[in-house]
Amino acid sequence: MNSKPITMAVKIDRHLRHISNLNIKEVKLMMKKADYQLRAKPYISPIRSGKKDAKLRRLYGEDQLIWQRKRYTERVERLFAHYGQVLPPNAELRYFSAPGRTEIIGNHTDHNLGKVLGAGVNLDVIAVVARVDTPEVRIKSKGHPEIVVRLDDPYALKPEDDEKGHSQALLRGILAGFQKRGHKIRNQKGFVAATDSDVPPGSGLSSSAAFEVLVATIVAKVILNKDIPPTTIAQIAQEAEELFYGKPCGLLDQTTSAVGGCVAIDFMNPRKPQIKKINMNLSKYGKNGYSLCIVNTGGDHKDLTDDYAAIRAEMVQVAAEQIRQGFTTPEYIAVKKKGAFDPGVLRYMNENSFRKSIPSLHEKGLVGDRAILRAIHFYEENRRVERLIRAIRAGADGFGDFLAAIVESGQSSYMYNQNIFPLAHPDKQPVALGLALSEEMLRGCGAWRVHGGGFAGTIQAFVPNDKVARFKSRMNKTFGDNATYVLRIRPFGGVEVF
Repeated sequence: MNSKPITMAVKIDRHLRHISNLNIKEVKLMMKKADYQLRAKPYISPIRSGKKDAKLRRLYGEDQLIWQRKRYTERVERLFAHYGQVLPPNAELRYFSAPGRTEIIGNHTDHNLGKVLGAGVNLDVIAVVARVDTPEVRIKSKGHPEIVVRLDDPYALKPEDDEKGHSQALLRGILAGFQKRGHKIRNQKGFVAATDSDVPPGSGLSSSAAFEVLVATIVAKVILNKDIPPTTIAQIAQEAEELFYGKPCGLLDQTTSAVGGCVAIDFMNPRKPQIKKINMNLSKYGKNGYSLCIVNTGGDHKDLTDDYAAIRAEMVQVAAEQIRQGFTTPEYIAVKKKGAFDPGVLRYMNENSFRKSIPSLHEKGLVGDRAILRAIHFYEENRRVERLIRAIRAGADGFGDFLAAIVESGQSSYMYNQNIFPLAHPDKQPVALGLALSEEMLRGCGAWRVHGGGFAGTIQAFVPNDKVARFKSRMNKTFGDNATYVLRIRPFGGVEVF
């Protein structure tokens, strides 16, 4: 049976009948959506056509161009969809990015002002941003509710108890951090932003720090129109997480995300941490090079705040006992007199005195045995950081010691720091299982250890390139499709992309 051709008159009739079935509100929404799409087009075209490729390539590499064009254009569309009504006709859009981070070595040392080696990675949080004439900051993140802070609200920069554990608290804390440092935030014109993250939450790659650094970078550039040093950006982000969000943390995550690249950080002076860029090129190691792999073994970090806080608290307990017994250092006395920050942490205690006091600490029960073990981990991990830096600088000649130091760090986290599984759920040990499988595949040719905070989440492995496919297949079969990430080190921290 031959069908009749559909004429334009028929199409119009169908369209009018469809519209007649909609209420006025729905029609207005459709018209607004069409208008926003039309307004977004001039901003999208240069990205889709490749005119921004040079800057995207610098950040992501050639193989990521198609995907990154899509990500950024989608955020432009969402910015207009959410905030088209407040954007001026010729709005200036600005584009930002902040990376997730990997902790190479220095597990749980930063909160006691220790040493760490970290690196920004090629997974990031991005934002498309426009300044507005109203005194407010509004951020819509993909898959999350909008967060809003009014800059003319007298209580805008104070923590709210009911916001703890929510992104709203991070935004409020970041704005307060700038105000605290003498930058005018109150009653300033704000911005709207649409963000997207490909840093998996709960993966140990610190999606939260990447978001914090992103927002702090936007505030500096858009509201203040200033270049704020990355160390200050990191400090503001860390304070927001600890004081407003309610999660105790050190400075590692935020500093690594803000600075980017492979960085050695010494937190002995937390107000001015010493940061050294380290050139680590895994492609030059071994016969065919190595890859940095992160495996998400499962579990969620959101219920582990008390476990993380206990590590820091127990190390500080040991330091407090050393202070009580007078086993401090000249550096501790000098900082205490200045009152710049609290030096009552292990970094400012004498390790030899601590070692000699272990029998007394144990026998008298002055601190728990786990606290003693965690203090041992702190001191030895600090030395491993320096050892690993020397190994990297030695190039191929130092690679054997590089692998050995990573494995020893993992063993110390397992035995002494004890952050491989939570005691509340001893039957669930996915991190331990991932480490066991890694050892089976990489013993003698690679390295493996817990990654980040531990207890759940991710492990890290340095895998010969000719074994990556097998390693990835085995881990994904055990922990689920896409559990394994093969990462590159990103040389840039929180930046305005274009």
